[in-house]
This record gives sequence, C-alpha cells and structure tokens, in this order.
Amino acid sequence: MRLSRANGLTTIELIAAIGCLLALMSVAIPLKRWDEKRRREETLRMHLGMMREAIDQYNKLVNEGRIQQTDVDQRGYPPDLEDLVDGVEVGDPQGGQTHKVRFLHAIPHDPFTGEAEWGKRSYQDDWDSRSWGGENVWDVYSLYEGKALDGTYYKDW
Repeated sequence: MRLSRANGLTTIELIAAIGCLLALMSVAIPLKRWDEKRRREETLRMHLGMMREAIDQYNKLVNEGRIQQTDVDQRGYPPDLEDLVDGVEVGDPQGGQTHKVRFLHAIPHDPFTGEAEWGKRSYQDDWDSRSWGGENVWDVYSLYEGKALDGTYYKDW
C-alpha cells in the first residue's frame, strides 16, 4: 500500500521562506535609499562644479579685458546667475569685434530641493556668509539643510 503525500509547503516551510524574504528586503531597501542619495550627491557636485566653472570663465574673460564691466563693485564677477545664462558681449581687445557668449544653457536644479534656487555669495561677503550682498556672484551653494553621506552639510559644499 502506497501512501500518497500531498504536494506543497508546510506551514513551517512557508514561514521560513517569508522570513528569508523579509531579511533580504530589510537589506535591499536601505541600500536602494543610500544609492539614490549618493546619485543626488553626485548630481549636486556636478551642478555646483558647472556653475563655479562658468563663474570662473566669466572672471577670466573680465581679467583679460574681453568683458567690459560698468560697475566697479562687480570685481570681475557676474552680477547674477541669469547673466551667465542670457550671455554677455565678449570682445576682442585687439580687433574690436564682439560676440555674445553664454556660459550656462540654464540654471540647474538642486537635486535635493528640486528648485533652480541657489545660495549665492558675493566677493564682498564673508566666505561663510549665508546672505548674499547682491554686488556680484562669486560662489554658489545648496540651500538644502540636510547632511551628506560623509557627514558634512550640503550647504557647506
């Protein structure tokens, strides 16, 4: 006489399988969040670097005499980020010909706030100032108050 055995899982096997799945998910979900935060941090570094490079290029052209500034308080820096997007007239000191140069296609969005709003410092402000004097744009920083994966604050980058 043969005993027929039912196919399927017992309750204990089912509970053990669910426990294994929960353990794997408890590891995977934080890794996903960490990875997303790391990607946002990379984007923030890229956007800050891009804007700072545009400010430096503007300053270099002023120092070379290729951009004429009317306000002495600008100290060789752009009056606002919008000027880097709209473009400025750049001239050839020897030839006298001018052409418009755009340093940025658009003001990038902060990946943490989702806005195209950035903290700005002018050349006349203190290096750690959180208020913009409005004379020029010497540096930019994130307005997001959170902490990075390395323990620093995004606003200090």
